[in-house]
Amino acid sequence: MRIPLRHSSLFAAALLCATPAVAAVAAAAPAPAAVAVEAPWVRATVARQPATGAFMRLTAARDLRLVGARSPAAEQVEVHEMAMQGQMMRMRQVAALDLPKGRAVALAPGGYHLMLIGLKQSLRTGESVALTLIFEDAAGQRSEQSVRAEVLPLATPAS
Repeated sequence: MRIPLRHSSLFAAALLCATPAVAAVAAAAPAPAAVAVEAPWVRATVARQPATGAFMRLTAARDLRLVGARSPAAEQVEVHEMAMQGQMMRMRQVAALDLPKGRAVALAPGGYHLMLIGLKQSLRTGESVALTLIFEDAAGQRSEQSVRAEVLPLATPAS
């Protein structure tokens, strides 16, 4: 089928006008984080429990830092670390967790983990929780990755 010259010129003009808009949208979208997420899970809760932990293994394809997370299941999500200080186990929020290229980093009970704070409802075994992980590269460019984490029993041991 032949397209009349005036139609192909209009098509070319429309394509040229659309290209900057498409490029602007593509530039505004965050790049994929390229992080392998293995065995994501969240600890089940009891009635009115305000917080719980989320755990997984993260392996980044390039040097990144986990700088935050969010979830519709909680008012806020923080990156935390548990560590022994003398004879006492202490938990504290950390600003970021380094994810060196190609090295698996565990978020596990008793160590680094995500803390879901201000739970909107109890989390029952067998449900799943949506999480959005937020990463940052050396240039300060942020990217996000969505994860679904299975809710496992309250007594699930550290892996």
